[in-house]
Amino acid sequence: MNVNLIGVGPQSNFLDFQSYLQDGSVTSALFQTLIMVAVTLLIGGFLGLILGVILWGTRPGNLFENAVVYKVLDVIINLIRPIPFIIFLAAMQPVTIAVIGTSIGTAAAIFPMVIMCTVASSRLVEQNLVSVDPGVVEAARSMGVSKLGIITSVLIPESLAPLILAYAFLFISVLDMSAMAGYIGGGGLGNFAIAFGYQKFNPWVTWASVIIMILLVQIVQAIANAFAKRLLRR
Repeated sequence: MNVNLIGVGPQSNFLDFQSYLQDGSVTSALFQTLIMVAVTLLIGGFLGLILGVILWGTRPGNLFENAVVYKVLDVIINLIRPIPFIIFLAAMQPVTIAVIGTSIGTAAAIFPMVIMCTVASSRLVEQNLVSVDPGVVEAARSMGVSKLGIITSVLIPESLAPLILAYAFLFISVLDMSAMAGYIGGGGLGNFAIAFGYQKFNPWVTWASVIIMILLVQIVQAIANAFAKRLLRR
């Protein structure tokens, strides 16, 4: 059996990669990834912050102690968190179609990403708030500070540096989710690496996507470290 390999090889792969750079495919994929990550972090990160505060507040002995609310939220989060995101995407497909109207595309990818981000960030927030010295909270309560005031002026500021680092870690997780969203045509670097790298046997595309993601992580982590270090010095 003769197999025609004309046009397939390192040189051809590199030329294809050059064409993707020139026609804006790489830039477009990067932009789609940044959009998915930014929207997911803004919505999911904010909802997770609120949910994390509720989790902390309803724990035994805390400001809004409520065993039922805490247990229900704790069980829901523990059920969702261990699910691999690629499986979560498939499981959420009927819900995504009902809410978004489709299960393919960037919007369809963002919806389950926001849910998973909310769950993940809520636990990160709770864990960081739990580490705050209870004596600081008690001191604020004894001074007559309102419950909301304790959260906004004591609890969050006291845990701000660890929270920044936690959200940097969350960024990495969301970036990972955006790559897996490529399997449902979610766009971004993940879809670009799969469609033009893996499926077309072009390692240039695959490695370019990997390197771009590594650079994104390094930049965000460096910024987070700098902010956290500055806050800890105060």
